[in-house]
Amino acid sequence: GTDLVTLFIGLELMALCFYVMVGFLRTDKRSNEAALKYLLLGAFSTGFLVYGFSIMYGMAGSTKLSDVTTAIQQRPAWDPVVFLAMVTTAVGLLFKISAAPFHMWAPDAYEGAPTTVTAYLSVASKAASIAFLLRIFLGPLASVRDEWEPILAAVALLTLTLGNLAAINQTNIKRLLAYSSISHAGYMLLGLIAGNDTGINGIAVYIMVYTFMNLGAFLVVVAMRRQNIIGEDLDDFNGLVHRHPTYAILMLIFLLSLAGIPPTAGFLGKYYIFLSLIQTGHYTLAVVATLYVAVAIYYYFKIVRSMFIREETERAPVASSFGLRLALGVTGALTLLVGLYPEPFLKMAQTSLLR
Repeated sequence: GTDLVTLFIGLELMALCFYVMVGFLRTDKRSNEAALKYLLLGAFSTGFLVYGFSIMYGMAGSTKLSDVTTAIQQRPAWDPVVFLAMVTTAVGLLFKISAAPFHMWAPDAYEGAPTTVTAYLSVASKAASIAFLLRIFLGPLASVRDEWEPILAAVALLTLTLGNLAAINQTNIKRLLAYSSISHAGYMLLGLIAGNDTGINGIAVYIMVYTFMNLGAFLVVVAMRRQNIIGEDLDDFNGLVHRHPTYAILMLIFLLSLAGIPPTAGFLGKYYIFLSLIQTGHYTLAVVATLYVAVAIYYYFKIVRSMFIREETERAPVASSFGLRLALGVTGALTLLVGLYPEPFLKMAQTSLLR
């Protein structure tokens, strides 16, 4: 879209669907609580977004991105009106991608929603919102980069810190993956901060590979639901390699990719993000982000240890429907293929975002 109204309506229609889907289990208190919290905080963030867009409209007299861009370029440096529009718009969009400190809804929404909904929410919402963020900050707000770059850098570091450190002590897999998802938003923000072609292309690649690996990880959690066992607790994964080695190996692939270990697809996404930071001289951000990769490896390894090292606590078979096996096979294959043969996927990702 090239119009603020079109972009806003599209984003909010998607959000309305997610509010309903998160609360789909009407008799489940966790689902109801998660949906209510998501709705209230979502409405709050939407208010900020609308306010930011209204200021842009007031400056340009139009909702077209090209007109807004021209209007902002004609304003003086460090104009308070432009700064207010930038901050309020950023708050609204940072909530959508679950960046800290606007991430409060994500852990509860991910844990309370049906796992299939969580899988979709974790990738679709973030991908669309990141694309929206790029259109605004590299479009109308590109001329005030000096004002928003340090703010987004601080947000990215805070997101990486809270997301990774909060994930360490989690024993609920969905909640652990929720905090992991928050940290991935931080990595994507780093590509925006770099702002060069490598960084923007890196975000496109990251969104693509994040979709495969995160969706696959949640699908394994879906497969763990059986009999009276929800399958969300870390102990439910104990000895999975003995009960269903295929699922254990697939989960290992997804976790290695989420951590950014080669030759999986996740390594490719992080490589381009880190490369863009180095190319643009953001060495401190690159070093800190690399350190948090080590933290992520630690908490992902907790799941690996449960699957491959710990003894089984029960022997109930895991779910094995054809559709689930097919989805896991496709996501697992793509997670490896993108890492091993990246060239065609890189071209696909680079043409997916309108520049």
